[in-house]
Parts: sequence; structure tokens; C-alpha cells
Amino acid sequence: MSHDPHCLFCKIVAGQIPSRKVYEDEHILAFHDIHPWAPVHILLIPKLHLSSLAEATEAHAEVLGRMTVLAPKLMRELGVTNGFRTVINTGADGGQEVYHLHMHVMGGPRPWAKG
Repeated sequence: MSHDPHCLFCKIVAGQIPSRKVYEDEHILAFHDIHPWAPVHILLIPKLHLSSLAEATEAHAEVLGRMTVLAPKLMRELGVTNGFRTVINTGADGGQEVYHLHMHVMGGPRPWAKG
């Protein structure tokens, strides 16, 4: 499994930096965003280091599909029942700040402060 020792999210996966975990299996970690844009705002990340969606290949299809299917399940478990938003920022022009692929999943009563 690929790992970047300088990557913030790889350090979270390794347990070197704490997070408020929502879900974890051998391929995916989900945790609460430390700067939420919505009442419920979690991040889903692959445990392998993949810098951005632009770097994804066919080999990543399974983990990306799992993330997409997991998002609504976790939102239901967190009490979000009236819809949610998923966002994957890709590259500098796409607003990506941490270069480890991650899916923002945001929900809860509107209006949200951002987004």
C-alpha cells in the first residue's frame, strides 16, 4: 500500500495524527472535517496514497466506487436524511488543499456557512 510520510492524511491513516473517525476498513477511512462547512461534514479517503483524482487509474476504480457507495450509508448513520453534497476538489485550480484524494460529504439543515 502506497504511503507518503509527508502527507497529512497518510499520517492520519497511520495513527500519527488523531481524527474523529466515523468509519474504517482495510481500504477506506472516514472522519469528521476539522473545519466543517455544514452541520455534518466528513471526509472519506483511500488508505493508499493517491495525490488527486487526476492521478486515478482503472486500478483505483474499486476503492473509488466503495467510497461513493459508503457516503450515503454514513450520512444516514449520522442522521442526515434530507440530502447531502459530495465534493472532490482536484488540483490547484479545483481548490484541492491536501494532496491526498479525499471526498467531502456534507449534509444537515441549510443554510450552510460555505459551499
